[in-house]
Amino acid sequence: MCGITGAVWQSESLRVDRSLLKQMTDAIAHRGPDDDRVWIDNDQRDGQGRRYGVALGFRRLSIIDVEGAPQPMSNEDGGVRMVFNGEIYNFKDLRHRLEGSGHQFATHGDGESVLHLYEDIGTDCFAELNGMFAIAIWDTRRSRLVLARDRIGQKPLYYALVGDRLVFGSELKSLAAVPGVCNEIDPAAIDEFLTYQYIPHPGTIWKGVRKLPPGHVAIFEKGKLVVQPYWDFDPTVEVPRSKGEAVERLRELLSDSVRLRLQSDVPLGSFLSGGIDSSLITAIAQRQEGDTPIRTFSIGFPIADFDETGYAAQVAEHLGTNHQRFEVQPNGVDIIDKLVWHYDEPFGDSSAVPTWYLSELTRREVTVALSGDGGDELFAGYDRYRALWLSVRLRRMFPIHKLPGIGLIQRLPDNNKQYSITRRAKRFLEAIDQPEARRYLNWLQIFPERMRAELYTDEFVQRLPGEDPFEFLGAIWDRSEGRDVVTRASITDMLSYLPCDLCTKVDIASMAHSLEVRQPMLDHRVVEFAASLPVHLKFRGRRGKLLLQDAFGSMIPKSIFTRKKMGFGIPIGAWFRKELKPMVHDTLLADDARIAPYFRREVVERLVGQHERMENNHGYRLWNLLILEKWLRQWAG
Repeated sequence: MCGITGAVWQSESLRVDRSLLKQMTDAIAHRGPDDDRVWIDNDQRDGQGRRYGVALGFRRLSIIDVEGAPQPMSNEDGGVRMVFNGEIYNFKDLRHRLEGSGHQFATHGDGESVLHLYEDIGTDCFAELNGMFAIAIWDTRRSRLVLARDRIGQKPLYYALVGDRLVFGSELKSLAAVPGVCNEIDPAAIDEFLTYQYIPHPGTIWKGVRKLPPGHVAIFEKGKLVVQPYWDFDPTVEVPRSKGEAVERLRELLSDSVRLRLQSDVPLGSFLSGGIDSSLITAIAQRQEGDTPIRTFSIGFPIADFDETGYAAQVAEHLGTNHQRFEVQPNGVDIIDKLVWHYDEPFGDSSAVPTWYLSELTRREVTVALSGDGGDELFAGYDRYRALWLSVRLRRMFPIHKLPGIGLIQRLPDNNKQYSITRRAKRFLEAIDQPEARRYLNWLQIFPERMRAELYTDEFVQRLPGEDPFEFLGAIWDRSEGRDVVTRASITDMLSYLPCDLCTKVDIASMAHSLEVRQPMLDHRVVEFAASLPVHLKFRGRRGKLLLQDAFGSMIPKSIFTRKKMGFGIPIGAWFRKELKPMVHDTLLADDARIAPYFRREVVERLVGQHERMENNHGYRLWNLLILEKWLRQWAG
């Protein structure tokens, strides 16, 4: 696990010299504390004799072949050079095949297999990889730079084409080090952020700076940039299977995925929250490790509504793992500036806070950790899938506006509990009469469209483009046309929420502490299999994750499947009435508030006041506004 950065340019005035490249590389030193190297060639030439300059920078976290495999690496004749962030889990099979075709390997690492595979089949090589990765390849023979990102978006990759210079990096910090790149905030990104709590790919907070979408390759050649998919996943395809066939295939795929992700030359453990997904991944890993207890880690909080460590301890005892429980007193005042710096652009998922603490403490013990991310999206585990299913049934039965008590519920005050019944009922009823995709977005979004309309200043509205933030989710929803509503929602999450929110959250929080997190559920074979399943194998009525229980239920206590879902949260509502209250008044409501050009002060004051007086729970909305304010102060001058 590492950090990569670099550039390609034609004009000498846009040259990236060693000093600038070092700044770009040092900006992501936390991603790779074990080694840093750079390579620059200012005298590359294409077939017409035009001169190119190329710079590649690398920070290394040593996981496989700890002493060897330095980067940037090259092939035998130096015609192809590469920097690579991530892990290729099937590298041993690829290496055996490549050695058979005559390639000579100089290292025992996983990255060199990518380099030689590219020599043989060009950009088709990425479809052969099983792993999480962000890759940059300079091909001297073709005078082209190739960028690629893994199918699920586990590893980030940003780029910007300014004039005839392309710059790229694992984090926006690297690009921000280059003059003239991160200059102007994109108003549409702020609108998207308040909708989703993240900024969807391919956009970023900065105009002209892009995220390479998951499963895509970008080719910069002859001054032109072409971005295209290499993953041919078709979400409209449903494969009929019997329950027995599906169980057997899932056991085979997920067990092999865990096996591949146990490869490591450094200490490895597993996150164990006590939920279904992390428990199953840990159970499979422990079975494969045999008599050697795997190390497991959980994080506890002093507030019972947010503490799952009792369940984690139950699973650890059942499996016989070497378990360690960390307890922390999360503090929004202490952590928010760290989050804002590391996440680079506004990122409002408050579960980044516990993820940050868990990564920080786990890294003191191991360098690699397994995680159960993806189980809810792949196997229909979220409550919102049940809500969507129920809304479809209700709409078929009778007109929704005639539901008894609907007006009363909408007028009830909210409360501070994480899973407030009142809040969930109000959100459910507010969206139930909308088309399915819009209904689903309404349950996902932080600020509904009507609230954003009230919040935005007239000047900011004038700066917004004509695009609706819904178009991002709507386009993905349309890709699964013909499938049932629960499957469409889960596939939409798999292609949007999973890469843009969950993978971003885990990557940044873990790499801030030089911890590699591996997610076996996100093996593309498991993802494609889960998406192809008929819904009845995963979800029936009020229950999801049925196939996971059918396949692996005997490995963990039965109570883990029937316990109430808690999520990975913090007391965000209470924070804004206590420890974060002074910060809110000193920033969001200050005379020099950076959000002032975008948002009406009286609306922000109303949200703050309603929350502090406990008239409504705006905790998550205030968190997103505070994150944006803090980001503007730290990154926008």
